[in-house]
Amino acid sequence: MTTARDLFFVSLDVPSGRPVERGDLSLALAGAELSDLLAGGAVTLEDDRIVPGLVPATGDPLLDRAGDALVRQPPYESVEDWLWRRGDGLASAYAAALGAEARAGGARKSRTALWSRRPAATGSEPSPARRQAAERWAAREPALAGLAAALDIPEGAADEPADPADDPTATVLAAVNGALTELEGVRQRRRIEDAAFDNVWRAP
Repeated sequence: MTTARDLFFVSLDVPSGRPVERGDLSLALAGAELSDLLAGGAVTLEDDRIVPGLVPATGDPLLDRAGDALVRQPPYESVEDWLWRRGDGLASAYAAALGAEARAGGARKSRTALWSRRPAATGSEPSPARRQAAERWAAREPALAGLAAALDIPEGAADEPADPADDPTATVLAAVNGALTELEGVRQRRRIEDAAFDNVWRAP
């Protein structure tokens, strides 16, 4: 399993302080993929630039796709740019992939069910992958816990700054938090603009 897959399951199974939007989850998943590429030595960071090295096959199609998507020409890509580019629609890609794997394994679950239902709520037995994610979450593995905290998982975690053990992880977490703040700012501006538009039409 990868950090991104585990984070996806954690986002489903652990109560959060606010609804986890797909856009937010997509950015965090891109950060999780980068965290795994860093841990595996496939990339290094020079300041905030992602410098790719030899990227061996990981056995995980989505993580392999992330490795293939790395920018390999100087000045390389910043962590922030990676999050926005790789994160585009990434939550839906993970939902589709994990749903397909569940169906192939004999679990009759729709993509919607995978996205929205917790095993405890449905009375079903969690899959081995989901159990593994729960075990890693229980151990509070730093990268997984830090990325989940950026999504306010569990509730209140966003108010407690993560303390990662290494600088590359800290760089990724800082970039994820920055991207999430920027995305929320975009949402707020849209809400204000929509409210102003509605008021214009309601005016006598």
